[in-house]
Amino acid sequence: MTIFETIIIAIVEGLTEFLPVSSTGHMIITQGLLGVKSDDFVKLFTICIQFGAILSVLVLYWNRFFQTLNFYYKLFIAFIPAAIIGFLAGDFIDSLLENVWVVSIMLVLGGIFMLFCDKWFNHPEEDQEITYKKALKIGLFQCIAMMPGVSRSMATIVGGMTQKLSRKTAAEFSFFLAVPTMLAASGYKMLKAIITPATPTTPSGLEMLSSNLPTLLIGNLVAFIVAMIAIKFFINFLTKYGFKAFGYYRIIAGLAIIILMLFGYDLSVI
Repeated sequence: MTIFETIIIAIVEGLTEFLPVSSTGHMIITQGLLGVKSDDFVKLFTICIQFGAILSVLVLYWNRFFQTLNFYYKLFIAFIPAAIIGFLAGDFIDSLLENVWVVSIMLVLGGIFMLFCDKWFNHPEEDQEITYKKALKIGLFQCIAMMPGVSRSMATIVGGMTQKLSRKTAAEFSFFLAVPTMLAASGYKMLKAIITPATPTTPSGLEMLSSNLPTLLIGNLVAFIVAMIAIKFFINFLTKYGFKAFGYYRIIAGLAIIILMLFGYDLSVI
């Protein structure tokens, strides 16, 4: 990967990780447009730079993480469903991750859904407390996002809105829930990559990390800065305008990808 490709992919990660547009789908598509094949290091890179995005939440909301233990219990309860399904169906989920057809179709379907979800679910109650029961239901919604192209952010925010939370409260809980979810998923994949022994043609994960440290540092720094900007923008925009604009974007992006592939443009990163 060149420095240019590193920065572009990291920008896409930072922009899309917390927006309801599917960060995984956008990184896969970006790799295809740039012609970056998904070799062992690129896969490791896209996992690593998620830590930069996670750090942005911790920095922006650092004071919110110094709460009672109930806050962490609720995050843990919301995290459990995705952890179980990820453990049981991890191989199947991974097999879908680089299928651009799946990503593009889910972008369109998710976009159509988002045109109507404000009308259906934006009925917040005065009491914005997130109970254990609500946390569990939001966690169940998060499982839907294991389908590439759905968007973890969209699934969890809509899950919160179904529990009568305001868009802002639901979005903030989605950001908080991203921390254990992404740490667990990314940490597990990175650990697997690191302990993978070297072969005659492929270095070990640890060797790839050490030999590409500047690239990884640049990627994380860019993802961190861009994610902080994206979170601040998203909260303000979502509170004022809702999901509809993101729905139109998803539909246009998904249809554009489908048309490109129908005309023979190779967006595959496999």
